[in-house]
Amino acid sequence: MFNQLKARFGSGLAVGVIGMIAIWIIAMVVLPQLLMVDYSFRPNLLPADIGGPKDVYSLVNYQTLFTNKIHLEIFFKTIWSSVLVTGLTLIVSYPIAFYLAKVATPQKAALCLVLLIIPFWINEILRTFAWYIILAYKGPLNALLLWLGFIHRPIRFLSGDGGVLIGMVYAYILFMIFPIYNAIESLDTNQIKAARNLGAGWIRTHWRVVIPHAKPGIATGCIMTFMLAAGSYAVPSILGSPGSRWFTQIIYNWFFEGGDWNQGAAYAFLLLVICIGFIALVMRVFKVGLGDIAK
Repeated sequence: MFNQLKARFGSGLAVGVIGMIAIWIIAMVVLPQLLMVDYSFRPNLLPADIGGPKDVYSLVNYQTLFTNKIHLEIFFKTIWSSVLVTGLTLIVSYPIAFYLAKVATPQKAALCLVLLIIPFWINEILRTFAWYIILAYKGPLNALLLWLGFIHRPIRFLSGDGGVLIGMVYAYILFMIFPIYNAIESLDTNQIKAARNLGAGWIRTHWRVVIPHAKPGIATGCIMTFMLAAGSYAVPSILGSPGSRWFTQIIYNWFFEGGDWNQGAAYAFLLLVICIGFIALVMRVFKVGLGDIAK
């Protein structure tokens, strides 16, 4: 990277760019994570006791999760729901990405991309509140379904995890569409035509030609969507019911309501470990490396 920057901009500017990147990574990523890890192994003490004999490293904060059945259940439910959100987003995004990359004309593709991007100019919280209105018991969606005769009484979309799943799929769909779109766009259209001319159906063509080529994009989209879903706070807080709490809400409560930053740091670090494990799993399943994902 340094040699490429040096060849293009000169050694002085290359050093400056690399230096700024290093400062940003260290100050905004590495140090906060190290501080969180340090907090997670230490007890929650009064300021006068910090640095004293009670201030020792232990696994007590981590043990709390495994002894609290409610928190543990919410933890696993959050991970499973994040995987489900990732799968649903992939199912919705793949046909759209393929249409934009290989079916639509440049004018139609540009129009569709603009229509996809414009709603995301609005703050995520406002978009989530819009879904709260749409999915409300007396909201427009229930009114439309009643008018069409599909249902005989309103459905409580916000009484479980359904509203949260819908809101998250909508909130993170672009993070799935664009990586897949970029991957499919680089595929030679002649390969698709050749597969079709040799008698392969559309399903077989996608399975044997398109999807293998788009694996880096699919892996990137799955990783980004899962991490955003697992770490989401606004969507489950607004669209979730009391019985559909997200693990991030528990972390928030430890930090800002319980005042126990050490316990909150332990919970946050466990969630981070799970996210890293998911990244490794996706890379292994799709047989891609960091270099492939970075493209």
